[in-house]
Amino acid sequence: MALFACQNNPKDSIENDRDQKNNRIEIEKIAPKPKYDLATVVITDENLADFLTWYGEQNPETKVVIETKFGNIEVELNDETPLHRANFIYLTKKNYYNSTFFHRVVKNFVVQGGNSDESLTRKDRKRIGSYLIPPEFNSNLKHNYGALAAARSWDDNPDKLSNPFEFYFVQNKKGEHHLDGEHTIFGKITSGFDVLDEIAAQKTDKGDYPLFNIKMKINVVQ
Repeated sequence: MALFACQNNPKDSIENDRDQKNNRIEIEKIAPKPKYDLATVVITDENLADFLTWYGEQNPETKVVIETKFGNIEVELNDETPLHRANFIYLTKKNYYNSTFFHRVVKNFVVQGGNSDESLTRKDRKRIGSYLIPPEFNSNLKHNYGALAAARSWDDNPDKLSNPFEFYFVQNKKGEHHLDGEHTIFGKITSGFDVLDEIAAQKTDKGDYPLFNIKMKINVVQ
């Protein structure tokens, strides 16, 4: 039996290469490369507004669940504070909060979270970036019971820039309205007020740090 070897036509090979190149171009037109590489981006004061605006457009979720040993707290974020909302969603999806605690508890005032004494938390902050978020004050958003707001430094911070990592809930049922216009409110509790009150009831040291770590895990719902 005779065997015949098939030889590729050079012209066909050239045409195939051209077709593949054209297909790649068409795919890139339909699905362009992301503006930022989420695996390598480091947020700075210079790029935060552009990055968070872009990220917020790609990730429009407004609901998260905070899991604790006392139960879950359901939170709705505000579209009226787009930079703070996008930042919180970004950190949540990066699993930053899963190594942090509710580290400051003042009953009938606030419960603050987003930090810890874990080395992983420090490493995550360095990896994510060093930046402060411009305030997004809104007269319709008040420090009512269950309000979610960004922590900030009161020293040498005339522009009231927000700490991007730490947040607090108002636990005073009467509200804390002297903080309106001082800290950016970017969300509110929709379910789990009893969990907030349980956290606020925990014993603390003189520095308002709970005697036992109150860990959290935050997940985006929608």
